[in-house]
Amino acid sequence: MKPVRLPASATNALPRWAVLALCLLYILPGMIRRDPWKTDDAAGFGIMWTMARGNLHDWLWPNIAGLASPEEGPLAFWFGAVCIKLFGGLVGDALAARLSIIGFFVIGALSVWYATYLLGRRAEAQPMRLAFGGQPEPKDFGRTLADGALLIYLGFLGLLLRSHETSAEALQISLVAFAVYTSVRLLESISVRSSVLLGVTLGLLVLTRGWPVPLAFWIGVTVVSVMRRSPAAVRLVLISLPLAAMVGAIWPILNHFLLPAGDSPTAAWLAWNHKQVSWPTWDSLAYLLKYGIWFTWPAWPFAGWALYAWRKQYDTLHIMLPVAVVGSLSILALLNPNAEEGLLLPLLPGLAILAAFGLSTMKRGAINAVDWFSVLTLSLCAGFIWIGWIAKQTGWPAQIAKNAFKLAPGFTPEFNLVAFVIAALATVGWLLVVHWRISRRPSVLWRAVVLSSGGVILCWLLLMTLWLPWLNYGKSYAGVAEQIAAHLPPTIDCVATNAGPSQRASFAYFGHVNFAAFDQTDCNALLLQGRDTHEAASILRQHPGRWELTWEGRRPSDRDELFRLYRRVSR
Repeated sequence: MKPVRLPASATNALPRWAVLALCLLYILPGMIRRDPWKTDDAAGFGIMWTMARGNLHDWLWPNIAGLASPEEGPLAFWFGAVCIKLFGGLVGDALAARLSIIGFFVIGALSVWYATYLLGRRAEAQPMRLAFGGQPEPKDFGRTLADGALLIYLGFLGLLLRSHETSAEALQISLVAFAVYTSVRLLESISVRSSVLLGVTLGLLVLTRGWPVPLAFWIGVTVVSVMRRSPAAVRLVLISLPLAAMVGAIWPILNHFLLPAGDSPTAAWLAWNHKQVSWPTWDSLAYLLKYGIWFTWPAWPFAGWALYAWRKQYDTLHIMLPVAVVGSLSILALLNPNAEEGLLLPLLPGLAILAAFGLSTMKRGAINAVDWFSVLTLSLCAGFIWIGWIAKQTGWPAQIAKNAFKLAPGFTPEFNLVAFVIAALATVGWLLVVHWRISRRPSVLWRAVVLSSGGVILCWLLLMTLWLPWLNYGKSYAGVAEQIAAHLPPTIDCVATNAGPSQRASFAYFGHVNFAAFDQTDCNALLLQGRDTHEAASILRQHPGRWELTWEGRRPSDRDELFRLYRRVSR
């Protein structure tokens, strides 16, 4: 017996304007007026910017102003570089690069919605027929589940920052979502076209962040096709693997034929791929459990309930496919020796889809518990953001203002009327949504996650309006880059450095520092990062000549970081 019994009134879809507004409020904040931050954001932007300003060698060998970065793959950076080429002169290079991130988000959101819709309208997923009629139509049920899956996708705490960074991970999660959609199409239609589309998607995943994730995904889909006892589906899934390998081999082949002999990033890329897979350890399991709880909120309670509610119909496609995808990618996360949040990102599309099928079976008390948790937690978070902004503007409450300026010494707050109005309107909108949810007690399925996603969107929007100048001041290297540029003599041909990827990208972009390229070893300036004087002396000895310290400085918000600029005065 199916675990779902619903009236048609429970499947009223979200208005399309509301869906569009939520998506825009989610993705647009943080795109405008934000500097590349000291994270993968600045490093990824550095690769895109270097490609856009460089030659064929820079496009085939990803690098950050001469610092080789071939590990992940070039695809996401190619898209960003193209956007910089097309729109950089109009909106600035940083915003132009983020236009590619907006495109990635659109692909991921649409894929989650359509994959859930296709699964939700299947006969095996439909609610039980009511004795006197009135059950929802298949398309209405599928559309409502798809709205719920999209809201869950927007509410993922782990996706929030990553979906706004100029990194390969932003494209990876969207391609995983699209691969889920193409898998649904393949297993439904058993068509060669769907098989080709799945193979191409997996190949693009290889070019984005290597072969482990697409291979694990393919294994999961293969298991599903075998368990469904469909020889035709098995053959088509098998065909997609060599096609994925052909697409994934495009970059290594171009490197082989277009780059000079012995000058190729392919070996380093393959080595990075192999380091992503090892034997499972207790540490990897502990990391997955510890961080997965908050990273995958609010999906995991609903996904867990969906597994329980549909346990007697485990072989249905809407349960089997997301479980197989999430399971195979979870095993891959256990096999990865590197403890990083990027391991959990590929799990999110499948979890969002599986969680959507828990919405229709979860008890009202459990739904109310999730709602109240979301209201209390996210409202407190939003309130703290407002209080922190007031403290920075007025000095009251005094202790909060003191702590804020202690974290960012020298920061001068500015009042931005447009940002204030946007933040105020968003807060009023949140209060109206909470009032609607509490007073109306709607029966629609997506009611269970509208507060979770709406609260996350509100907090992000408040941070990117009220707190953005303060965050830029603490996380951007723009100020340090300008100081370095001011102390660089115009006669300097190149600058050697040990600075990391995000620092190098920021200095090259904001300060127009001409760092040493691949084949440059003799520069007249040296920029060192770190407080260790013995390490600095060791590096100086590796560069012949007499060096003079011309500047040293750091970001005001980072006491542990120090940069020293040296100029060669004699050889």
